[in-house]
Amino acid sequence: MNSLEQKKDAFARILKIMDELREQCPWDKKQTFDSLSYLTIEETYELTGAILEKDMPEIKKELGDLLLHIVFYARIGSETKDFDIADVIHAVCDKLVERHPHIYGDVIAETEEQVKANWERIKLKEGSGKKSVLEGVPKGLPAMVKAQRIQEKVRGIGFDWDNQEQVFEKVREEIEELKTEVDAKSNRIESEYGDVLFSLINYGRFLGLNPESALEKTNQKFMKRFMLMEELAAKDGADFTKMNLEEMDIYWDAAKKIIAENKKS
Repeated sequence: MNSLEQKKDAFARILKIMDELREQCPWDKKQTFDSLSYLTIEETYELTGAILEKDMPEIKKELGDLLLHIVFYARIGSETKDFDIADVIHAVCDKLVERHPHIYGDVIAETEEQVKANWERIKLKEGSGKKSVLEGVPKGLPAMVKAQRIQEKVRGIGFDWDNQEQVFEKVREEIEELKTEVDAKSNRIESEYGDVLFSLINYGRFLGLNPESALEKTNQKFMKRFMLMEELAAKDGADFTKMNLEEMDIYWDAAKKIIAENKKS
């Protein structure tokens, strides 16, 4: 691994390159906070994908792309005289020290949950003037991620279930309520469906699972099986679009078996 001096040199190198690109490259000269923002979101999803695949070379690459965006934003900030990269780094360092009083102060926090609870309480104090602990939840977050953040934040001030059994019972309750509304063909089906999802995300939190990651792994698993199913049908000269569900299920089971056998070998 690189020494501290080598890490400093690497960081100085990207700052120098960024300065040169901003001054000399026609594309880099034109970029603004707004023009870069959607690209940053894309890079974040690419990093997430690499993490799910546990592809270390790709993770390294995508982390570099995100670092480039941070440096780019800081360079633009320095041009408007609002902040530079040193301000960005010092701000996050100050925040880390402030929010870890069990490391840099005399607060005791011996478990992960105690650390999270302290974190949310400190954030609430920092946001003096805020009327709600939930004001810190970004409005633009995807709904699933937002639900998880909402639940984490209210847990930070003690508003939470005592154990996962209670949460699972809530999941059961919400599913029953959804079924009741579906049977009645009411106008509350969407609302009850949302409640089921919210309770499942809550249950996942109690299990220590990330719902976004869990769902994406299921997406990938389904896609892999389905595409293999299509391949098997094509090898048999079968027209996939003309099969009934029972015929498709035969190929689905075959694909599932092949994938399971490959995992064992």
